[in-house]
Amino acid sequence: MATEYTDVELCAGAGGQAYGLELAGFKHVALVEIDKHACGTLRLNRPNWNVIEADLREWDPSDYKGVDLISGGVPCPPFSVAGRQLGELDERELFNRALEIIRQVEPRGVMLENVRGLLDPKFDVFRKNVSDRLRRYRYSPQWRLLQASDYGVSQLRPRVICVALRPADMKYFTWPEPDEVNPPTVGALLEDLMAADGWKGAAGWARRADAIAPTLVGGSKLHGGADLGPTRAKRAWAKLGVDGKGIADGNPPADAPNDFTPRLTVRMAARIQGFDDGWKFVGRKTASYRQIGNAFPPAVARRVGQQIIHAWEVADGAASVVGESKADLPR
Repeated sequence: MATEYTDVELCAGAGGQAYGLELAGFKHVALVEIDKHACGTLRLNRPNWNVIEADLREWDPSDYKGVDLISGGVPCPPFSVAGRQLGELDERELFNRALEIIRQVEPRGVMLENVRGLLDPKFDVFRKNVSDRLRRYRYSPQWRLLQASDYGVSQLRPRVICVALRPADMKYFTWPEPDEVNPPTVGALLEDLMAADGWKGAAGWARRADAIAPTLVGGSKLHGGADLGPTRAKRAWAKLGVDGKGIADGNPPADAPNDFTPRLTVRMAARIQGFDDGWKFVGRKTASYRQIGNAFPPAVARRVGQQIIHAWEVADGAASVVGESKADLPR
């Protein structure tokens, strides 16, 4: 019988990382999230998950000592180029709290994700401090920038991943190799939804939307509503024939002209992020879109999670150095 690996997810959001790690073979024993809509989304899609609606600063992790993995996407605005990049001076910065939880729980491994901005030179000292603390806790950390489009996701979405394992396990860890097949274009991915209500211009629109999407921007509760990001991002969406000034309430209507420029719906955005159509979101349009735009693509989390499990299996003698993890499920 295969080993069942357990996980505690911090700042779980709408469950992109948690879903991906579930596909990789992890069993979630706790998911901590402060946003009520995101908690509703997690409970709706996985009623069996132990969703804890709490402020991470106040949550007591002592019941989960010895869990296999601590994972999470601590808030990204402190490091995002779309914000002020205040880093650890930002009141939303939770890396230090995550590290304290890791110290208390002593998991076998750690997987934390954040925005590309965390690799900017201005945060070199911050990253070094994080790595030094992980080493003091007897982990060997590695940082890597992964492009979601390398793993079947139809958008750029570069994300920084920190994987920290015990040295005896880390020597068997390798980052996932990019897929050999390119992801579908936005047009190929969304044509059926664009045509669902009878819009006759959907096929022509799909032919023009012949590239993957720019990075979806979820925004924050402090700024803005449901749109597709700053001016540069809106221009990139416009080249794909998408109006980035907002999120649509529904698919294009049957009587829309052939040259109509549609907006994305919540479901379309979720597909671009890599969620299955069966994954539902709690909250109105803006709340749902923010959950999607701030999510970690499940496909990327799954691939990294598989590599972590494979490293453990090799270290434990349950797998060979060359080969796939037992958790490598069919796509």
